[in-house]
Amino acid sequence: MKDFRKKDILYVFLFYLFFSYIYRIVLWWNSGAYKDEGYFGWLDLKGYWLTSGMQYLFYLIISVLIWFLGIRLLRHQKTKFQIIVVAILIPIAVYVVREFRYELIDYLGQGRLRGNGEVWDWYIPTLFMMTQFGFYFAYQYFRENQKKLKLEGELRTAALKSELSAIKAQLNPHFLYNIFNTISASVPAENEKTRHLIAELSDLFRYQLKASQTEKVTLKEELDFVKKYLALEKERFQERLTVHVDVDESILNEMIPPMLLQPLVENSIKHGLASLVEGGSITIRIQKKNNQLAFEISDTGVGVKDKKKVFEKGIGLTNTKLRLEKMYQTTLELSDNLPQGLKINFSI
Repeated sequence: MKDFRKKDILYVFLFYLFFSYIYRIVLWWNSGAYKDEGYFGWLDLKGYWLTSGMQYLFYLIISVLIWFLGIRLLRHQKTKFQIIVVAILIPIAVYVVREFRYELIDYLGQGRLRGNGEVWDWYIPTLFMMTQFGFYFAYQYFRENQKKLKLEGELRTAALKSELSAIKAQLNPHFLYNIFNTISASVPAENEKTRHLIAELSDLFRYQLKASQTEKVTLKEELDFVKKYLALEKERFQERLTVHVDVDESILNEMIPPMLLQPLVENSIKHGLASLVEGGSITIRIQKKNNQLAFEISDTGVGVKDKKKVFEKGIGLTNTKLRLEKMYQTTLELSDNLPQGLKINFSI
């Protein structure tokens, strides 16, 4: 559960101010225990404070306390569990505050409900707090639902773009492989390195075709693909590009979505290292922690100052971020690499 925004805090304050004045109007209309106290002049701030202001300030304080104990500290728990905890805390907190308020009012020598009437100073605030937190949970559900709808819309847009790109590039894969083989065969035997690069490029297209037809591949297959991609990039950058891969062999058979790492590695090269004359290094580190695969892709490039806007520059990072949010309810975490560069972390 996310923290309140500044606008939300203002709404809560206005909410309590409004209902404190409504309560004061009700007392004025009904007279009640304050009939002879003379607290009903509309500019009488003392009267407002003693009849309703102080009481609703206490409500505000305990509502913040209940929110902290029942929602903020339990933000990783299910909403249903939070609702149960809040429902238990409300009557307890209201009763304790009522007793404290009575002590204060008696000390000040002011009027209050007594005898059987005291139950109303427990029942009504409890009902009020229940209603308030009911609105709170409804509002949170609305926000989460709007966020989900927005994410689904972005995913549909990304899917349409991907489909359009696939249609534009939909040359028969076998035709491409045959062309690669023809080109490779036409290369003189002494240019074995060129033959090897063509074969590597052919393998990249073959893996991309497989990625479009399957939901999961082994981590080993994904790493082999990324290594071939980096090998081709290394031919372009030569000694300006250094690659480090740190992955335990025991997790190579873990299943992951295909084409998950390549967009992140490509981003490190294109936006991090390409503009540096001296080049730099890319490190891929994957570990298993708490039954999850923890990924870290770091580079020693130029880095990113505004990490929120980085997803607006291209579709590679954005699509990967959307895939992670949709499939695993996790996201990319961007941070500064030391001594320079960018670090990308995520877990699935």
